[in-house]
Amino acid sequence: MSNNANHQGVIVRQAGPLALIQDTGRFGVSHLGVTQGGAADWISYRWANWLLGNAPDSAALEIVLGGNLTLEAEKEVTLALVGADLDARLDDAPLAPNACFQLRAGQRLVFRQPKTGLRAYLAFPGGLDAPEILGSRACTVREQMGGLLDDGKPLKTGDRLTWHGAGVASRALPSKAVLPVNTPGPLSLVLGAQASHFAGQSLFHTFNQRWSVDDRADRMGIRLTGTPLLSGPSGIVSEGIPLGAIQVPPDGQPIVLMNDRQTIGGYPRIGALTPSACARLAQCLPGTEVRLRPITATQAQMIHRRQLGVWD
Repeated sequence: MSNNANHQGVIVRQAGPLALIQDTGRFGVSHLGVTQGGAADWISYRWANWLLGNAPDSAALEIVLGGNLTLEAEKEVTLALVGADLDARLDDAPLAPNACFQLRAGQRLVFRQPKTGLRAYLAFPGGLDAPEILGSRACTVREQMGGLLDDGKPLKTGDRLTWHGAGVASRALPSKAVLPVNTPGPLSLVLGAQASHFAGQSLFHTFNQRWSVDDRADRMGIRLTGTPLLSGPSGIVSEGIPLGAIQVPPDGQPIVLMNDRQTIGGYPRIGALTPSACARLAQCLPGTEVRLRPITATQAQMIHRRQLGVWD
């Protein structure tokens, strides 16, 4: 097991509010009612693994907010940190994200409070050890599945992290690496068939106002607040929900459904954010203002292929 006392690794000396083992998530199981899970900012997650020469789907640590999460090394290891700047400190020395670094035996790594962004990704050589459940090690709290002990729980004080890699290819981020936490501009949205249910004025408001990221946000969904959107039917026949789907409940305040979303839903959907836009939204702190822009499904596919191509 990943916290076997006979294996040296990294010990959690103080747990933060939400540190989860994540990978690319579970696919092909939504018909069982099992959600996708996986890294919310999948772009930063993939770059963290790339820095160490890991497989793209290697399990890593998703650290939300920081909250004084404290990790202590039992042996020397090279790690990679990408994504939000959570004011990380290595034995009280500032540690900038988006690079590899060495953690020596006895050293402590502390994540304090967000300076930029919300989620940081810490990659380990070869990927973290954790049980593989339905093809993934991703931790989904609501379903009590995955993670260090397959109980869906965040890391707690005393947990031991181990990994299955030895040597690493310590790299530097290339100039083509564009991280969601540093990407300005509107979030791309593909309109769906139910967009016709919304009044013309509401469609105008969708794309011509600044939405505020509400503090009612988690890995299931992120609520946006602004001028309410009005639709004809108050509900529809429940149907499958993709990543980034924007549901509009009766109060008119849209909810962007994220990695740990329910698998079906019955509120009208105005469309869905692209995967890259979801990664950017996952890095937005409450109170952040965002705008939406419409693009076609073909444009969305081209953008996604281009994003995947940066790792080739």
